[in-house]
Amino acid sequence: MTTLVLLPGMDGTGTLFDPLVNALSGAASFKVVAYPPAAPNGYGALQNVAEAALPADESIILLGESFSGPIAISLAAKHPNRIKGVVLCCTFVRNPHPFLALFGFVAALAPIKQLPLTFACAALLGRRATPDLRRALGAALAMVSGAAFRARLKAVLSIDVSADLARVTAPILYLRASEDRLIPKQAGNLIKHLQPSTQVREIEGPHCLLQAAPVAAAQAIREFMRTVEPQPAMSGA
Repeated sequence: MTTLVLLPGMDGTGTLFDPLVNALSGAASFKVVAYPPAAPNGYGALQNVAEAALPADESIILLGESFSGPIAISLAAKHPNRIKGVVLCCTFVRNPHPFLALFGFVAALAPIKQLPLTFACAALLGRRATPDLRRALGAALAMVSGAAFRARLKAVLSIDVSADLARVTAPILYLRASEDRLIPKQAGNLIKHLQPSTQVREIEGPHCLLQAAPVAAAQAIREFMRTVEPQPAMSGA
């Protein structure tokens, strides 16, 4: 059976996947990856964590949410025989805001843990924020150290896995949020440009699309999984 391996956004906890897992119940077996919450790791170390978590003897569909998109791309390029499909959600192949690279020193000093939760909710959930989603987001952010957040933010500023994307042979589904305040539309367009066979689906919702619109996201993922692993035809009576 195919396993859907879920790589989390910048919080790295994996706890925010609960709405999607519930919406996808019965569609696949799941493996949720979590990153070390305190260590100031960049993409290289976190890719090692994700790679170590991949099921050894199963076909894999790999989902990379936001921050983890580059990790999903690199792993798909490295393991073409194991990874049968890739779902990229609200993510990028390289720094989606290149001008911010000029201010890399800010990432090393930013008091991220001191930012109010209302700021994070506005950026990540927008008008889709509900009390339950606010609580879940707050709990996830509280689990992660400021040093870990700063290291991940700094890593985004210099990441570029364009060469890896060009080597991916597995089918790719890109989920774009219509109300994403963090990742511009051009980020998905670039992925489509580098891998023209990429399927792009725009779903109404904010950056935290899998949390705010789990049913619509799950439907798109189910349809993609059916194309990656076609069901056997039913024989006639």
